[in-house]
Amino acid sequence: MKVLIVGSGGREHAIAWKVAQSPKVTKLYCAPGNAGIASIAECVDINVMDTQGILALAKEQGIGLVIIGPDNPLFAGMADVLRAAGIPTFGPSGAAAAIEGSKVFSKQLMAKYGIPTADFRVFDNALEARAYIEDLAKGSEELPIVVKADGLALGKGVYVCSTKTEAFKAIEDMMVDKVFGDAGDRILIEERLEGQEASLIVITDGENIAPLTPAQDYKRIHDFDKGPNTGGMGCYSPVPVVPQKLYDQCIETIIKPAIAAMKAEGRLYTGVLYTGIMLTKNGPSVIEFNARFGDPETQVMLPMLENDLVEVIEASLSGSLDSIGLKCYNGAAVCVIIASGGYPGKYETGKPISGLAEAGALAGVTIFHAGTKFDGDQIVTNGGRVLGVTAVGESFRAARNRAYEAVDLIKFDGMHYRHDIAARVIKD
Repeated sequence: MKVLIVGSGGREHAIAWKVAQSPKVTKLYCAPGNAGIASIAECVDINVMDTQGILALAKEQGIGLVIIGPDNPLFAGMADVLRAAGIPTFGPSGAAAAIEGSKVFSKQLMAKYGIPTADFRVFDNALEARAYIEDLAKGSEELPIVVKADGLALGKGVYVCSTKTEAFKAIEDMMVDKVFGDAGDRILIEERLEGQEASLIVITDGENIAPLTPAQDYKRIHDFDKGPNTGGMGCYSPVPVVPQKLYDQCIETIIKPAIAAMKAEGRLYTGVLYTGIMLTKNGPSVIEFNARFGDPETQVMLPMLENDLVEVIEASLSGSLDSIGLKCYNGAAVCVIIASGGYPGKYETGKPISGLAEAGALAGVTIFHAGTKFDGDQIVTNGGRVLGVTAVGESFRAARNRAYEAVDLIKFDGMHYRHDIAARVIKD
């Protein structure tokens, strides 16, 4: 079978890495891919939003399976177009992808079907949003609140605020200065939940689910969760604060009801459903749903998965996921993201990267490329998040030590990474 993966990030490299291990696959393509993916797939320079270009490539090469990685092409309906042309495609329809593409739709869905989440209000007017903040603050500067852009914003359209001033800035950035474009035309203001976060990712055929090991990621740019939110600076799996009993509870009270709700709304949901939860004192509550694999969560979840991913995907497409039992490695995985200096703000690209071969040769280590490209024979930086250094081991300590040993071998000008990934789960 020929397989085409759409995307160019670390998530897509992890998917390609796992798919390439399947004996079912005879040829692997990626559009557009990156320098790391090029070592295991034929990369084709087609933009992820070029649905007709992807369709033409799939027809020309006789692709037997398309896997759509990023959120934007899903929300734009790429899966619908490909399936209508008779090409087996893994990813939700455009209508179903609204569970991520519109935070307002997602929150209203949860409210309607009784899925636990934070209280919220929706605004399409900056003055009304500011007035609401003033009312909530009741004369105080302190105000723990979350402001979210309604639409897709590359994982960055969320401001976790502690003060009224920060909330005002969030409204100004989103609705007035349009830092996230049209995604900020509508915003949500919601209560700020307290607790530890976890990412729960399942594969579904619209009825049945196959859950991957949970992960916990690090969104802030600096150690000790300081600085602005990013697309993710690292993660680990499994998550000790999400034992199997709690995961089962989340499946029964959150994940299955969400899939059933989408079906009831006429938006049959198939593919990957990502649920970000907050473990509050009152139990798990949904922060967000995403319509695809997480990034960087995929870089730890797929190395932990022992099944053939292509077989699992085929079962989801045929509605037979109930016949698949997922098997996962009984150890741990840790991923450390290496970013360009200045990320998530302005950063430079084109920086030569050294040490990749040496780092990737370490036992249990896999280097997933995100923002890289070739400049001649040299791999150089080509994005904010550049590499995901993943290590698996028999314990969190072993996996973490291997990951950072690999990170120490990699060099490029201005590189930045957090030093505290998975530190919280290391027992002295």
